[in-house]
Amino acid sequence: MNTYAHVFTIRRLWIILAVSMVVMFAVLLYFGREIYQAAPPIPEAVRTESGETLYTRADIERGQAVWQAMGGMQQGSIWGHGGYLAPDWSADWLHREAVAYLDIIARADEGAPLEQLDERRKEYARATLRLDMRRNTYDPQTGAVTVTNGRAEAIALVEAHYRDLYQARTEEAQKLRVDYAFPMHTRLTDADAHAVAAFYFWTAWAATTERPGDTITYTSNWPHEPLVGNTPTASVFMWSIISIFVLLGGIGALVWYYAREFDVWRADSEPETGFARTDFMEGLALTPSMKSTAKYFWVVIALFGVQILLGIITAHYQVEGQGLYGLPFTDTLPYAVTRTWHTQLAVLWIAVAWLATGIYVAPLLSGHEPKFQTFGVNFLFFSLLIIVVGSFAGQWAAVNGFFDDLSANFWFGHQGYEYTDIGRFWQIYLFIGLLLWVALVLRALWPKLREKGGSSLIFLVALSAVSIGLLFGASLMWGEKTHIAIMEYWRWWVVHLWVEGVFEVFATAIVSALLVRMGLVRVSVATTAVLLATIIFLGGGVLGTFHHLYWSGTPIAVLALGGVISALEVVPLTVVGFEAYNRSKLEGQQPWEHVYRWPFRFFAAVLVWNLVGAGLFGFLINPPISLYYMQGLNTTATHGHAALFGVYGMLGLGLTLYCMRGLTDPTRWNERLLSISFWCLNIGLFMMTFLSLLPQGLWQTYVSFSDHYAAARSAELMHHPIMEGLVWARVPGDIVFAVGVGAFALFFVKAFLAGRGPAAKAAPAP
Repeated sequence: MNTYAHVFTIRRLWIILAVSMVVMFAVLLYFGREIYQAAPPIPEAVRTESGETLYTRADIERGQAVWQAMGGMQQGSIWGHGGYLAPDWSADWLHREAVAYLDIIARADEGAPLEQLDERRKEYARATLRLDMRRNTYDPQTGAVTVTNGRAEAIALVEAHYRDLYQARTEEAQKLRVDYAFPMHTRLTDADAHAVAAFYFWTAWAATTERPGDTITYTSNWPHEPLVGNTPTASVFMWSIISIFVLLGGIGALVWYYAREFDVWRADSEPETGFARTDFMEGLALTPSMKSTAKYFWVVIALFGVQILLGIITAHYQVEGQGLYGLPFTDTLPYAVTRTWHTQLAVLWIAVAWLATGIYVAPLLSGHEPKFQTFGVNFLFFSLLIIVVGSFAGQWAAVNGFFDDLSANFWFGHQGYEYTDIGRFWQIYLFIGLLLWVALVLRALWPKLREKGGSSLIFLVALSAVSIGLLFGASLMWGEKTHIAIMEYWRWWVVHLWVEGVFEVFATAIVSALLVRMGLVRVSVATTAVLLATIIFLGGGVLGTFHHLYWSGTPIAVLALGGVISALEVVPLTVVGFEAYNRSKLEGQQPWEHVYRWPFRFFAAVLVWNLVGAGLFGFLINPPISLYYMQGLNTTATHGHAALFGVYGMLGLGLTLYCMRGLTDPTRWNERLLSISFWCLNIGLFMMTFLSLLPQGLWQTYVSFSDHYAAARSAELMHHPIMEGLVWARVPGDIVFAVGVGAFALFFVKAFLAGRGPAAKAAPAP
């Protein structure tokens, strides 16, 4: 019979990992260059045939900056990226302009409004509209876009609508402001309203104008708008079919290989000296820096609680518009603010839990406490507090209109880009903080890293920590006036590669290293498993970044790569249920393990939600043909909630509980509260997902498919009684989930107030 070592060698896996990452990032950077070159041009001027200038490049760039200051992607979306309550402004402008221009064409050619024409003459008018709006009139020599006088008239009508909306000029506009959850006390100046209209026009122009020498638009015919001929391209269908083929082939290959080698892996999983008979944490004295991490976890619980409260307020804006059960919240906490804080807090509390775990675990793995480590841990903690308070205050001030200087807003206010909203100053501060965290982790691990024949598992922990620090630097790659297509490329480096990539590798490596330290898994098996998982995950995950960029002004090759490679992200998730069952058996080998059963249960929940949230809901929206109709709908929110909390949140809570094993006395834990929390969190998440978010998203998808995309995001649909009923259907799940959060917070407080128990004696270093 083969042994585990004969199936793989760690050296071979490191080579495969290194080569695959070099290739993947080379391809990612190469197509990044293509995105720079193929981005929709920003015209120096938009002029009529008669020579009148409608918009200038300065207008468009200022409009982008004003849009950012108002909350940007938190108040509606651009090219499908952003919030779900207000419209997608690109699609909304496009539809309004097409409808207005179609009527103008009908009156000019037929002398009557469109509705009075017969079907033959209507179709002639539609054909004229499609030809005119899809025709690319951009002149590379002058940098000007020329529009017909009739289209200029339609543009003026649409701009008037947006002026009314942003300046609250009419009763209809006031109603829309309520429906969109706009802050009622903010108004734009004439100049800023004109600039925002210019920016919206340009994003719609890119969405309906064909690339030079091609028959598809700069956004690959997105959004769906039959009036202007925006329908799925042949490439969308072809690469969707290929992605499904790749998915099924990958699943078959992995399941076959997993089944073939499982007996070999299982036979070699037991440590050479047998499973540990005692808990290595018994009697272990925590180092000062390890003790210092306790305050991080207090912040985790506080931020988690605030995030849930903000989520309740944010969701309620969809049915009431301006408040919470009559309370005028929008006067002080507009929707753009609550959604910004809600999404950012989700990332922040999870990230803080993981960062604290890294600081806590590093001395545990190495048996080494560097000089001034505690000072560094404390300095980092207070820096993180300053960043959170400062950046959140800046975002609140921006949305409420306190920044007259748009450059000051970019640096200290609201950048407007979902998940990367904080001002540039705070981004730089956070980047420095992350580099400090990397230094703290590496200093503690250094003796282990220097050992001859040191553990590959420890090297993988260190490497993933370094990647976390460096990859956040991608958020500094765009500036105040950077083209939005180029900004999107770098933004998803942060959101996808940072949050969904290397953080997951880091957590997997940490958990595996702890299992080895606990004497539950052989180090060679754990190392091999983590390396193999990293190869499989990042093999699809790095280039899978492109599935966020299908419609962001990118070349068709991005759609092809994103569609096919993203399918591979789902492949390893097909065996997570089996892995969860197998791990549960492994973790019950010794009686002393009962003190870790709750962290392990949260880790098991991670595997389940990884399959559901990342796998099932992820693949629901990832194929190009799916995302063509679903981009920016509540199907995205379904995937986001199930994956972000179900996977990363559950993992953060599990890591928190693991660290609490040393920071508190587990014999005094109130396990009833933990049980209530665990089941309420999982059941509540299931309820809000399947009873509310998913039905909303599927209905929107139907409307997007059968009518047009703008209709799926319209105020008429979002405030339809049935849609509002589906929003109210979140309440039971939200209540159950909130009970889970409250139970966990109460458990946490009780555990820390109970103390660590008798003083521990120093234990020998591992």
